[in-house]
Amino acid sequence: MLKYNPLDLKLTQEADEKLMRTILWFIFFWLYLLKLLPDQAKADALSKAGRTEELDALVDRIVRKWARATLWAGGVRVTVSGADNIPSGPAVIVSNHQGNFDIPILLASLDKPKGFVAKVEIQKMPMIRTWMKYLNCIFIDRSDARQSITALSGASSLLESGHSLIIFPEGTRSKSARVGEFKAGALKMALKAGVPVVPVVIDGSWKIMERQGKWIRPGHVDLRILPPVGTKGLSKDEARTLGEDIRQLITKDLAAHAGKDSIS
Repeated sequence: MLKYNPLDLKLTQEADEKLMRTILWFIFFWLYLLKLLPDQAKADALSKAGRTEELDALVDRIVRKWARATLWAGGVRVTVSGADNIPSGPAVIVSNHQGNFDIPILLASLDKPKGFVAKVEIQKMPMIRTWMKYLNCIFIDRSDARQSITALSGASSLLESGHSLIIFPEGTRSKSARVGEFKAGALKMALKAGVPVVPVVIDGSWKIMERQGKWIRPGHVDLRILPPVGTKGLSKDEARTLGEDIRQLITKDLAAHAGKDSIS
C-alpha cells in the first residue's frame, strides 16, 4: 500500500512554483528589454549628437526603472541604509558579490549615475551590451592581462571626468554570505584618480537564486552603504593594503549583522 506524505507534496509544489517564477521572470526580462528599443534609439541619437548630459540622465532613468522592474518580477525586496554616505562627486563603489541579482539591486538602489567594471563576456548579450555601453561600463578580459591594464586605465580616465564606477573585486559570485579574496590591483583606478572608495554590503542576494541552483525564489536583501574611504595622501603601505582594508570592512559588517565573530 502506498503511503501519502504531505511533505513530499509540499516540496513538489514549491519546486513547481520556483520553476514557473523563473520561466516567467526570464520572459519578462527579455520582453522588457524589447520594450526599451524606442528609448535605445533615443539614446543612440543623443550619443551621436554629443548631448552627453541628456544621454546620462535618460540612461540613468531608464536603467533604474528596468532594474526595479526586474527585482519586482523576481519578488526581490531591498532595504537600503547609509545612502547619505554616497559622496556627491565621482567615486569607486566597491561591493561584495553574492549572486546574479546584485547588478539590478545596485542599479535600482544607488541614487547616482554609475557604470560597472564587468567581464567582457557580457558584451555578447544583445541589448544589454548597448545599455551597459551608455552606462560607461568598463569591460575586462580576464584572459588578457594587457587588455585588462588598458581597460582599467580607461576606468581612471572615466573617474577623472566625473563618472562613478561599481566594481566587484572578488571577480565572481561567492554564492554565499562569505566574501572572497579581492583581485590584486582592483582598486588601482581609485588610487590613480584620487577618488574615494565607498564600501557597499549586499546581504542576502545569494538566497534569491544561487541557493536553489538556477531557480528564483522571492526574498529580502539588505544593502548597506558604509562611509567612504579617501584615497588621497595615502602612504605606499596604506595604498598597498587598501583592497584588503575595504574587504575587511565589508566582512565585519556582514559578521556583525549575522551575529557572528567572523565569516571571512
